[in-house]
Amino acid sequence: MNRLRHNREPNLCWAVNLILIFVSVGFLPAKSEAKPVNFRLCAKLGESPKGSSPPGGAASERPVIDNDPYTIGPEDVLKIDVWHEPEVSRVVAVRPDGKISLPLIGDLTVSGLTPDKLQEALTNKLQAFISNPAVAVTVQEVKSRKFNVLGEVQHPGSYSLAQPVRVLDAIGMAGGFRDFAKVTKIFILRRTSDGEVSRLAFNYKQVLKGINADQNVELEPGDTVVVP
Repeated sequence: MNRLRHNREPNLCWAVNLILIFVSVGFLPAKSEAKPVNFRLCAKLGESPKGSSPPGGAASERPVIDNDPYTIGPEDVLKIDVWHEPEVSRVVAVRPDGKISLPLIGDLTVSGLTPDKLQEALTNKLQAFISNPAVAVTVQEVKSRKFNVLGEVQHPGSYSLAQPVRVLDAIGMAGGFRDFAKVTKIFILRRTSDGEVSRLAFNYKQVLKGINADQNVELEPGDTVVVP
């Protein structure tokens, strides 16, 4: 009985090998199945699998971050921390004249500066009173960047531009249209760098249908959306 079993095992192995040979040369159809990628094995070999990337790898998409420095303006709320100097550290709002007031320093014009530039200016001024001052400036609330919505909307007025806002967003923030709003004749007033005012058309019905979608522009500080 054992001898018969031993005789069958080589025959079985020979048959399996023959089938594999036929599959490799194309005589027999073989199912193509997607094999899972072994990232652990690839990491040990110092390679990355073809056509894929490990989770969190360089090939994965990452959001694009806007690195433009923020410019401080009137009504912005700033948090100023001076290391080990609680009497100087405080939260202050930028006055309409673009200035703030701090102990030891007095009035200081901050409008038009970036937080880094203000931090540098405060450090230089405090060196006359404090040895090696360590200053950190944070914009706690953005209130200087605003846009306006006027005309036939539920809540006309000024709104914060602390985050990106498009025309449709602005209309929603203003509570939507009134009954007799001319939604196809909306326009945006924008002051250009040379001081002139440009007029951008916005057809609400077309934009909702995907027509002239580029009219739904991102608003800039000082823009006014007019709903006739």
